[in-house]
Amino acid sequence: MTNTSETSLTNAVDAPEVVGFSGTRTAKVVGITYRQLDYWARTDLIRPSLNDAAGSGSRRRYSYNDLLELKAIKKLLDAGIKLEQVRKVFDNLREHVGSDIAAAHIVIDGGSVTLCNQGELIDLINTGQSVLNVLSMGGVKTELEADLAPVEADSSDDDAPVRKIG
Repeated sequence: MTNTSETSLTNAVDAPEVVGFSGTRTAKVVGITYRQLDYWARTDLIRPSLNDAAGSGSRRRYSYNDLLELKAIKKLLDAGIKLEQVRKVFDNLREHVGSDIAAAHIVIDGGSVTLCNQGELIDLINTGQSVLNVLSMGGVKTELEADLAPVEADSSDDDAPVRKIG
């Protein structure tokens, strides 16, 4: 029979998002200073979702998803995006993808940050609005082949050669 403390330890190792990370460990893992982490929490860029500071002596606890967001913030800053723009990016990103930012595809180009979401490119810094639609050529090919299938069946009596796509 498994001892309860062993089970708790095993679960903690398997699911770090449940246990959480201290501020010191979070800063180290993300590659930022504790001061940066503290500033970002105090200015509401990202607050710890498991346990926020509540006065002297309390400890912040960050979830795995918090670390993911913090790492993305650091990547944006490293790419030359200013902190105020990063705030706009995350406001718009959370609006468009909710809490599942791991599913997001972000394009960083110079001073612009664009989200590719369900076939749309969305400017995350300036407006949070769709700027372009992305056309998947694979999807166009599949649609064309589906459209051609009934035409090929109907024209099988013709002497004209049938050209197959793909």
